[in-house]
Parts: sequence; C-alpha cells; structure tokens
Amino acid sequence: MSKITAAITAVGAYVPDFRLTNQVLETMVDTTDEWITTRTGIQERRILKDKDKGTSYLAIKAAEDLIAKRNLDPKDIDLVLLGTATPDMPVASTAVYVAAKIGATNAFAYDLQAACSNFLYGMSTAARYIESGRYKKVLLIGADKMSSIIDYTDRTTCIIFGDGAGAVLFEPNTEGLGLIDEYLRSDGNGREFLKIEAGGSLMPATEETVRDKKHFVFQDGKSVFKFAVSNMADVAARIMERNNLTHDDVQWLVPHQANKRIIDATARRMELEESKVMMNIERYGNTTSATLPLLLFDYEKQLKKGDNLVFAAFGGGFTWGAIYLKWAYNS
Repeated sequence: MSKITAAITAVGAYVPDFRLTNQVLETMVDTTDEWITTRTGIQERRILKDKDKGTSYLAIKAAEDLIAKRNLDPKDIDLVLLGTATPDMPVASTAVYVAAKIGATNAFAYDLQAACSNFLYGMSTAARYIESGRYKKVLLIGADKMSSIIDYTDRTTCIIFGDGAGAVLFEPNTEGLGLIDEYLRSDGNGREFLKIEAGGSLMPATEETVRDKKHFVFQDGKSVFKFAVSNMADVAARIMERNNLTHDDVQWLVPHQANKRIIDATARRMELEESKVMMNIERYGNTTSATLPLLLFDYEKQLKKGDNLVFAAFGGGFTWGAIYLKWAYNS
C-alpha cells in the first residue's frame, strides 16, 4: 500500500473591499508613504469596516470561495481548523461557528493559536489527521480581523496589519505529493516582545486596562525584527538541507508577509532569485494567519503539479518554522 501524504487540493480567499492606503495613514499618524514602503514594503491593507462582523465573517467567505471553486459538498468535510489571533469571542470556538455556517455538518472543528505561525502550524496539524487514514477532507482556514486589536494612534503597529482570510483543502495523496517535511520551533521567552497585555487570565479586563490601551497589540519592533530575520532564514535553510534541496530544486518560497526586508533576507539565505519568492505584502500588509493562504490564492495559476514549495513563518510567542510541500495539481 502506498504511503498516504496530505496534499493541498483547493484554495480559497477573501479580503474586504476597503483599502487603507499609506496616504490615508499619513493623515492619521506621524508617518509617510515613503517611510512605510521602504521599511516594510506595504502600500495598502484591507480593513473590514463593518463593526458587526468579526473574524468568522472573513473565514466563512474564504471557505465559501473554496467550496464554490472546487464544487465541494460541505457535508463531505471531516474537520475544520481555524488559525486565528482574533477569535470572535473567548471560549466559544470560532471554527465551530464557521463550520456550522458553511454547512459542514459532519465535521468537528476547533481553533489554533500560534500568532503569525497559525497557518504553518495548522498545515502540520491538518497533515497528521490526513496521514492517519481516518480523515479524507480537512479544511484549514487562516483568518484575522487585525483591525479589531490595533491602536490607530500607534504608528508602530497601525501601518503593518490588515484584515483577510484564506483557506485550503487537504486530502490524501499516494503520488508522493503534499506535505513532505516540517521543522517547527517555539520559544516562550519571546512573549514579552509581541503581545496583547490585557484581556486574558493574567490581566482580566478592567476600566483601567481599557483606558490604558492594554487590549491593543504591543510590539517591540527591533527585537521582533531581529529574531524574525534570523529564525525564518535559519529554518528555511534547514528544511532545504534536510531534504537535499538546492536553490535550483525549489520553485517557490511562500514566506509570511510581515516585512519585505525579512522576506528578502530569507530568500538570500536560500539563494533564491526574486522571481521565486511569493509576495503580496504591498497590497494586504500583514494579515497574520491569512498571509500564507492568500499567497497560494494569488499565485495558484502559476503553480504546477510537482513544484517544490518552502513555507516559512515567524510569530509572537515566539513561534516559527518551515514546511516543505510538493504541489499536487495544475490550475
């Protein structure tokens, strides 16, 4: 019997219509289009303006896009995984709500939380369910309404993040395609550098925490940048070495879209030319859990069956890692 691997067989995505451009941010905080573009590569980001819609709305839209493109019966989905740093509400799993709303009535569902590494870790999780032989269709969604946790008077964070969602379907493969290898890491000593201080069990919400803006994202930019540059590049290089891949063997780098300088450093370490690096940070900014699937969505028509893809991400916590995947279909 051939070995079962977990292959991506469909991709879907959704981003809100509203574009928050650098020019608009210039009127909100002390910054400039040139400063943002040269340091991050971001020119605009999408924002979900509807106050009555949360991350679930983005996730549902991305899932529905995939379902329609693949002509998939939602009742055939076995599991719905949702990577998100911005769940609709505490305790009640957003993934469970999403599964119900898309008609995945035969699936079980739950959320994953590893900050910007959510989707990468989710790929590993989805693969294990498929490889077990018990589950045939696993829907993995990465979605975040980052605008809900951003202070738009803080120029260090409001220029970076946007809202969006992407989804992929994992199914069994016996041709040696799909997820081949992974190298996932974490270091809890880094949690002070990128966090939301209040709202959890350590510091429950009070009048003071709201007044002091402790429910917004805080980032020590220099520290995060330093760790991200070295660690994303290291794991990407390691996954190549472990699988005897040269830069000629890799068709695509699929990097988390946090900062163009971090992406460029990772590509240089892998000795990849720019044409092999997926990039859409200029249009979406950092959508946290959605960056990797949004890249797959935007580049899907360029992907060919058998292509070698290296995914790399870095997130708060700290969490980071790389995955080697062989693409399973032609669009």
